[in-house]
Amino acid sequence: MAPTVERKKIDLAPLKAANVPIFFIVGGPGSGKGTQCDKIVAKYGLTHLSSGDLLRDEVKSGSPRGAQLTAIMESGALVPLEVVLDLVKEAMLIAIEKGSKGFLIDGYPREVAQGQQFESEIQEAKLVLFFDVAEETLVKRLLGRAETSGRADDNIDTIKKRLHTFVTSTAPVVDYYESKGKLVRINAEGTVDDIFGVVVANLDKVTSKI
Repeated sequence: MAPTVERKKIDLAPLKAANVPIFFIVGGPGSGKGTQCDKIVAKYGLTHLSSGDLLRDEVKSGSPRGAQLTAIMESGALVPLEVVLDLVKEAMLIAIEKGSKGFLIDGYPREVAQGQQFESEIQEAKLVLFFDVAEETLVKRLLGRAETSGRADDNIDTIKKRLHTFVTSTAPVVDYYESKGKLVRINAEGTVDDIFGVVVANLDKVTSKI
């Protein structure tokens, strides 16, 4: 049986009272979503949170919860959705205290249930930005990055596996939010500025009403 993680009660009242916009950011490895998130943060003053980064930071922190997470990952099990959500909630509350104007939740949700749990416990996302790139483009970009990154996971076999995992797990998420009329499918094959132009056109429609 996988190790468990102790959870504490989190008071979300300040976050709910702030009622700031929340955007989910979805895109495969190499889709350029990190670059676009940086530009969105600079223009709109939103807070960029990556669930993967929050998980890694918690593990590195040496906290009891970090040790429990390490044990789960070392056992080959997946970190429970509610634990990832707790990390996101805590980071959002800290950002709200500092005056955040809204959130980009990056790499989230990885499955429909994760998105539903987030929206039922916190609030609904305004939009889901999906950076859509052909698989062969992603492979090319990641191999190009591998020449300079020195990352062990940037080789052709690993890249193809990562992309397959992303496509199979994210397709239902994309379909789900498309059916709710919340998905913005952005062709992310062009230049950084062209892609950002499309992002801005979509975000302006929503942020102007806030």
